[in-house]
Amino acid sequence: MTRNLILILGDQLNFDNPALEGFDSAQDCILMVEASGESTHVWSHKARIVLFLSAMRHYVQAMNEQGLSITYLKLGEHDFASLKSAWQHYIVQLKPKKIIVCEPGEYRLEQDLIYLARETNTQLAIKDDLHFMCSRADFKGWAANGKQLRMEFFYRMMRKKYNVLMQSDQPEGGAWNYDAENRKAFGKTGPKDLQASLKVSIDEITQQVIDTVEQYFPTHLGSLANFIWPVTRAQALLFLEDFITNKLAGFGDHQDAMWQAISSCEAPYLWHSLLSTSLNLKLLDPREVIEAAVDAYRKKQLPLPSVEGFIRQILGWREFIRGVYWLDMPQMAESNHYQHTRKLPDWYWTGDTQMNCQRQTIMQTMQYGYAHHIQRLMITGMFGVLAELNPREVEAWYLAVYVDAVEWVELPNVAGMALYANGGRFTSKPYVASGAYIKRMSNYCAGCKYKPEVKTGADACPVTTLYWHFLIKHYEEFSRNPRTALMTKNVDRFNPEELAAIQYSAEKVLNNLNLL
Repeated sequence: MTRNLILILGDQLNFDNPALEGFDSAQDCILMVEASGESTHVWSHKARIVLFLSAMRHYVQAMNEQGLSITYLKLGEHDFASLKSAWQHYIVQLKPKKIIVCEPGEYRLEQDLIYLARETNTQLAIKDDLHFMCSRADFKGWAANGKQLRMEFFYRMMRKKYNVLMQSDQPEGGAWNYDAENRKAFGKTGPKDLQASLKVSIDEITQQVIDTVEQYFPTHLGSLANFIWPVTRAQALLFLEDFITNKLAGFGDHQDAMWQAISSCEAPYLWHSLLSTSLNLKLLDPREVIEAAVDAYRKKQLPLPSVEGFIRQILGWREFIRGVYWLDMPQMAESNHYQHTRKLPDWYWTGDTQMNCQRQTIMQTMQYGYAHHIQRLMITGMFGVLAELNPREVEAWYLAVYVDAVEWVELPNVAGMALYANGGRFTSKPYVASGAYIKRMSNYCAGCKYKPEVKTGADACPVTTLYWHFLIKHYEEFSRNPRTALMTKNVDRFNPEELAAIQYSAEKVLNNLNLL
């Protein structure tokens, strides 16, 4: 009889996985599974599938080289469509005394494990995920302390706890964040002095995975021509070093800006770190990423707004979002504050729309499996809430198309930030704006048939039309919120004829989303 069946999931590729503590090859079995269902329960981008499978296979190779034997089931070499069915088979076959696993990154998988343990009468040990700097239990305790569930409060607590960018009990430089300095547009000239991003070489393992993905998922969206992502810890460390050396200094100023069609082909990446995949697969530890940024600030006198802004994404937002996900599931996955039900337009999967901001962001996503946080929040995400799209369809789209998508990070960002589907559980207002915002923060509008300053008529920007329609429709809610009350003051300036024209134009847009 097997003592322990140890399960390792595809986003748990750290060598210090707590599930491996006390492993004895004579008594225990380690199981990893490539399950087609993990790529088909949402219609996953080919690059996302390649990233996960290649990283998993490289991890197993590294573990084998260290003398650790893993039972590894590859696609095409077994008949299990889902992780759950594979786990069930091995539990029944091996009859382990205990199933051991590190906390999954998805509520669905944790529930599957709890169900299987109960049905097979097997003890289940779910180990705390020590990769994260705030445990689920600690976050729950913090959230219950009576304060508002806001990232800023959490972030300050974490800065103090880990003594990151602190001078005694005060923040470095006298301010907790430098958001106001980190929201600059590129202006008319676009980004300058941009270093090329690293790109991993396609080795034999990754090429085999690419061939497998083309064989088993031929109709899935996305290109593999621009696959750049680290699939080993060594590659991830190179990406971290490259970002700290070449991009961190310029990260802060323009982290919210967007741009298309620059000669270096760096428009998708700009000064962003490209470390989210490595962090989410646990090829990198957040502590070492933060330490590298702080060390560069101290030794190279990098700009504090850039360094603080980057660290806030890792120590603040990433940890906060994970805590909120586990605090609010499964209700979060069912939330629909505005009761939106419209279907996701077909062009979300192709980029075949006349709205240039959407076209550029979506086509980039299909090519690279990547878009930065403002493209996700204020282009595709904001359109989702303004167009009254069903949150379930939008959430599934985000989980499918981005290489760094794991549900614990994807769902709160989409349901809570982009769509306001949870009614402001951890945000103070919906993130909505007119086309003027997109024009200010990008050059997208210069190549568009629609005019961002026009609210109604054939030339009107659909984002602008739907923005004003959204404010009119939710006027009472917005007027009661101090963060949005000023927006409704602008609605008060419209006469009845203007209000009627906006609503008429908005209905035409909403009823013809596929034709935009």
